[in-house]
Amino acid sequence: MRKLENSELERKSVSDFKLATKTPVIIILDDIRSLHNIGSVFRTSDAFLIEKIYLCGITAIPPNKEIHKTALGATETVAWEYQKNVSEVIENLKSNNTLVYAIEQVENATLLDAFQPVKDTKYALVFGNEVYGVSQEAIKICDGCIEIPQLGTKHSLNISVSAGIVVWDLFQKLQ
Repeated sequence: MRKLENSELERKSVSDFKLATKTPVIIILDDIRSLHNIGSVFRTSDAFLIEKIYLCGITAIPPNKEIHKTALGATETVAWEYQKNVSEVIENLKSNNTLVYAIEQVENATLLDAFQPVKDTKYALVFGNEVYGVSQEAIKICDGCIEIPQLGTKHSLNISVSAGIVVWDLFQKLQ
C-alpha cells in the first residue's frame, strides 16, 4: 500500500461542492462554546455533503480564526446561517417537512444503531451545549431524540465527535 497524495484524492472544488447533490441532513448547533468544535462540525459537514448548518444562541459564526483552524475552509463550502433562537429554527424546519431529532440522552430515546432513516426524507440534527446538552425546550418540540450508545464509565462525548458519529451513521444508512 502507498499513501495517496492530496492531488490523487479527486476532491471537489468549492464550485463543484456547491453544485453537488447534498445529503438530506441539516445540522443545528445550539449554544456551542468551543470554536474548535464548531470548525470540526463544519469540516465533517463538508466531508459528507451536508446541506446546511444553523448556528444558534451563543454559537460563534465565521469568519473566525479559531473556527477556520479546524474547519480548513469548510466554512466556504457548507451553507450556514445564524439564527438566535433554536426553537424558531426547529419549528420552521418542521413546517417545511423536515424531521428534527435532538442528539441527547433522554427517556425513550432511539439508540443510534436502531434508528432507521427513511429515504427521500430530510432530517435535521440538534447538537447542544458542551456542558448542558440540548435544552429541554428544544427537546420538547423535536420529532424525537437519538442517543449514541456508550458502554464505558463516561456518559458523554465531545460535540464534534458526536456529530461525526451521527452524521456518518445517517450518511451510510441513506446511501
